This record gives sequence, C-alpha cells and structure tokens, in this order.
Amino acid sequence: ALAGMGPFSVDMYLPAFPALGASLNATPGAAQATLAAFFAGLAIGQAAYGPAADRWGRRPPLIFGLSFYLLASIGCAFATGIGSLSALRFAQALGGCAGMVIARAVVRDVTDERGAGRLMASLMLVMGVAPVIAPVVGGALLPVFGWRGIFVLLALYGAAMLALILLFLPETLPPDRRRRDGVLATLRLWGGLLRDARFMGFALAGGFVIGGMFAYIMGSPFVLMELHGVPPGQYGFYFGANAIGIMVVGQVVARLAQRVEPTRLLPVVLGVSMASGLALLLVAATGLFGFAGIVATLFCYVAMIGAVMPLTVALGMGPHGRIAGNASALMGTLQFGIGAGVGALLGVLQNGTAVPMAAVIAGCGVAGWAARQVLAR
Repeated sequence: ALAGMGPFSVDMYLPAFPALGASLNATPGAAQATLAAFFAGLAIGQAAYGPAADRWGRRPPLIFGLSFYLLASIGCAFATGIGSLSALRFAQALGGCAGMVIARAVVRDVTDERGAGRLMASLMLVMGVAPVIAPVVGGALLPVFGWRGIFVLLALYGAAMLALILLFLPETLPPDRRRRDGVLATLRLWGGLLRDARFMGFALAGGFVIGGMFAYIMGSPFVLMELHGVPPGQYGFYFGANAIGIMVVGQVVARLAQRVEPTRLLPVVLGVSMASGLALLLVAATGLFGFAGIVATLFCYVAMIGAVMPLTVALGMGPHGRIAGNASALMGTLQFGIGAGVGALLGVLQNGTAVPMAAVIAGCGVAGWAARQVLAR
C-alpha cells in the first residue's frame, strides 16, 4: 500500500492537467511545474527520512510523514492559484516520500540481497497496479467532482494508510540495531556511499532510467491528449497499458531472480531500455509509424522499469544492511532529483512536438546504461 502512494499521487491528476490549467489560468508548462515540484519534494524529503528511520525506527517517521501528507493533500484540494498548488504539492511529497523510503528499508530489514530482489519485484506489482487504476479513477472523477475531488480522494487514501500503519505494521528495526548518528555522522555516511562506485553505479543506472519514466509522465499528457487528440477519459487506458507492462516485467524478473544472478540480468534490461529510448527518438523525429510507433516504443521503455528498479535497488542496497535507511534515502534522492531535473529540461526544450520528450527519454536510457558500465561493473 505504501509503494502505491507515490504512483497514485503522481498519476491520478494527470488527466486533469487541461482542466486544472483552465481553472487556475495556468499555461501547460505551469501545470507541468506542479508535478516537477512534487518530484523535488520527493528528492529532498527522502534525505531526511532515511537517517530518521535508522535512528528512531521505522514507525515514528512513517507516522509523521503520512500525517503531513494527509494535511497537504487537503490543502491541495482548496488551492486558489497555480503557485500555491505547486507549493502544496511540494509539501505533499515531503510527507508522502516517507512511505517510499521506509518501505524499502523494511524489505531490507527482513531479507537478504536475493530475497530483496524478489520482494522488490513484488512491490513492483503494486506499483504497476496503481498507475493502471490512478488515471482511470482521475478521469472518472474529473467530470463529476472536478480536479479538486482528486485531491480529496488522495487525502482519504493518506488517512487510510495512516490507520493501517498504526494498526498493523510492526517495528522491523529493533533498538539494538538502531544508529545514533548526528548530522555530521550522517553526512559522513552519505559521503561514503557517494564514493562507493558500486553503489553509485546501481543508484545512477536506476535513477537515469527512472528519470526517463518521469519525462514520460510529464510529457505524455501533452503528447497524447493535445498533440494526438486522445480524450482525457481515454488517456488513462494508454497510461494503464504501460503500467501493466511494468507489472508483467516485474513478475518475470521476480521469477528469473531465483535462477539467474541479478548482476547478469541487469545489463540485459538496461540495454533494452537504451534501445527502446533511441527507437522512440527515431520515431518522434521522423514520424515513422506515426502515433502507433510512439505508443509502442514508449511501452517498451516504460515496461522495463519493472526490471530496472528492483534489480538496481536490491544490488545497490545489498551490502548496506546496517544503514539501509540511509542507502534507501540516498537512492531515492538521486532518482527524484534526476526526475526534477528532467522536468525542468523538458520545459526548456518544449517546442510543440513529441521530440523533446523522446530526446530526454533516450538520453536517460543511454545515461543509465553508461552508469552501470562505468561504475558498477
């Protein structure tokens, strides 16, 4: 349930971008900026929750973060301008990222590297279902309750998660395994991780490929709905098909990881991601195969997230069980920092075609492959 919070918060309001912009007198770029603000909040917030989860256990920072998410979601529903909505989306991300960081740390608490790969792939099943459901739900709510009703539903989701954690999630980090690091000690830990070529190779490989997915999330409402005329009610089905691809690939990898070493699987899936991104750029730049070509190559790239994410997280965090919270936080900070940068770059490159989105995705695929080749081999 925690793994689905991020996709729900990102994807449910994507069909509402045109209506949201019209309601708040905002340009398409300003509406996209609310999503970039959310990614920036995810990047910054994870830097705090990781050390907190290693020091005070998993439950206290998780409960605090979910409470903050709930309040910020209510604020989003009553935002009166695009600037205030961006600020509240940033705050919403600061709270919601607690679940993303701590869920990965809990997985590391209860299993080893190989088991973590299987469990992370199982989390990808949840993260695959959420993007299938979220845009469809958002598109259904939009004509009835408007874009504000979407944030009311997110607030209810946050309240339900808070209740589930309070009632059912036990503490997975016993007191004798907790760290007592201060700020300087935490910075030294992060410095050590940043100097660890193996960790950074996997973290950046995953971060860049996932950055390409962020470019897809931010660019696809314009490319599909405004450029190619997909109705808002149907947008969720295109988005959901790609999410099903993530889910299916994630389950295939979960089974393969039981027989094949993750270090052998990762180069293959990174190669497929890079090739798919370059094929998308070719299609967008030349018009080859038209709309169908864009949809097909996007599907191939996005589906591979179901393999890249669990493999890079499991391999990167595997040797760092004693600082799993910090390692998880740094990986998340890098990933969503790249996502925020991708959003800014996409806004600068926007020229009314699908080429900027395709170029950013292709660049992310190449960078992810290169990070593993240079650092993590």
